[in-house]
This record gives sequence, C-alpha cells and structure tokens, in this order.
Amino acid sequence: MRDEVLRTLVETRVHRPGAIAEAAAARVRPASLLGEHGRLMMIAADHPARGALRAGNRAMAMGDRADLLDRLVLALSRPGVNGVLGTPDVLEDLLLLGALDGKVVVGSMNRGGLAGTVFEIDDRFTAYDAAGIAASGYEGGKMLTRIDAEDPATVVTLEACARAVSDLAGHGLMAMVEPFVSHRVDGRVRNELTADAMARAMTVAAGLGRTSAHTWLKVPIVEEMERAMAATTLPAVILGGEVSADPDRAFADWSKALALPTVQGLVIGRSLLYPADDDVAAAVDTAVGLL
Repeated sequence: MRDEVLRTLVETRVHRPGAIAEAAAARVRPASLLGEHGRLMMIAADHPARGALRAGNRAMAMGDRADLLDRLVLALSRPGVNGVLGTPDVLEDLLLLGALDGKVVVGSMNRGGLAGTVFEIDDRFTAYDAAGIAASGYEGGKMLTRIDAEDPATVVTLEACARAVSDLAGHGLMAMVEPFVSHRVDGRVRNELTADAMARAMTVAAGLGRTSAHTWLKVPIVEEMERAMAATTLPAVILGGEVSADPDRAFADWSKALALPTVQGLVIGRSLLYPADDDVAAAVDTAVGLL
C-alpha cells in the first residue's frame, strides 16, 4: 500500500469517521450470494481479531495491516472472487478503499475466544451483532462454534450462537456457522478433524436458532468428506485453514469437496493471501478455477 493511501485512511478515520457509514450506504450490493460461476468464492480475513497472526512459517504475517490490505484488495480484484469475510476494522478499511462494491460481505461476530488463552472456548460476541450487520447493508454474519465436552463455556457459546442465528434470520441475512468438536491437548485447543467429529459438529450447528432457513455451514476438509457432509442438507462452504505445506494437495481436496451436493463454494484466507511463493493473484486464480 502506497504511503499516501495509508495516510488517507488514517486521516479519514481521525477527521471523518462518518465516512465509513457513508461508504457502507453507497456500496453497490451484489445481486446474489453466488457469483457468475454459480458458487460463493470468499476471502477470509478475520484471524487478526483473535490474535491469530501466523500464516505458514511467518509468525506475524497478518500483523502488518497495510500489507494485509494490499493482499486483500488484490485478491478481491481477481475475476470470480465475489465475497469477503472480516471484522469491522478490516471491512471498514476495505469500504474506504472502495473494494467492496458488488461483493458479498459477511461480518465476523464472535472473536472473544482469543487464540492460546485459557478462555478460548468461551467465544463471546465481541465484534459484529446482527443489527450492526443489517445496518451496514452486509449479506450475513459468521460465528465460530467450538464444542468441547470438558469445557462448560461451550454451552454459553452455543447459546450465543443460537441467538445470533435467530437474529440474523430475523433480518433475512445469512448465518455462517463454523462448527468443530474441540479438545485441549497440552493446554492448547485443537479441533478434531475426522468425519465422525465433523458430522456431530454440523448436526449441532444446524439445530441452532429458531430457524435454519438462512444458515450456512463453514467446514474444513477431512478424510471421508462425503460421509461427513451426508450429515446435513444445509449449504456449506469449505474453509482453507492453515497455509498448506502442499498447496497442490489442498487444491485437489477443495476440488473434490466442491463436487458434493451441499458444498456451494470456498471461504479461504491465509492459504490464498500468504501462499509460499507470495503470488496472491496466481493462488486466487487457481482456487477460482476449481469452481
């Protein structure tokens, strides 16, 4: 990002904070959740708000906001990319940069379960709420829903997610639920990436709220993906997760998952924003090609 662009962003935030709401009101909204390819292709950038800044072997990759915005603007400019997922600070920078016209915008809602903390499973709603997403004219909200049988904070998070699903549905907006069965291993939260665990997590997530009419699921690749996805009729998108040491394998797995009837697209963050060769455009174009 050129120095003058960064300076303009800061000056706008200092002197004209109302410009953010003006930009949101003026944003050209997409005609559909799906792009011309008939799928949802989103770039995810909500990791920093949980203190998760690592991408691959770069421990502080997402700690440089100007660099992150450069990568996001480039990714969103590529043909076939029709959406973005982020927290208020990131999405509002993109609004001011004029990068969200015609894009599906999903606000990340519960970022309170900071990575690596003792309270990580208590994933409180510290970012967007449904009213704020509706007021901004966005298309939906996303919530992380981790289920740890040994952590009583799980039920608090489940209750909050159920309320958010209902509130979003009341506005006619997508609720994107990202469920996992999780455990602590040596004090750190680890997600169980098996077909059985994902089937259990998805069935719990699908039952949250007073209606599932607007609920989508955001799920990882697991072995026996077909068996895992047989657990629900809700539309799903595939998440990218950590930067893969074998990107060709990751692309192949995404392609295979996209053939399943419930899978409607991809929501990929670090794998496309911070590829090993740093060629963001090429990584994004390859992912779009899978659609």
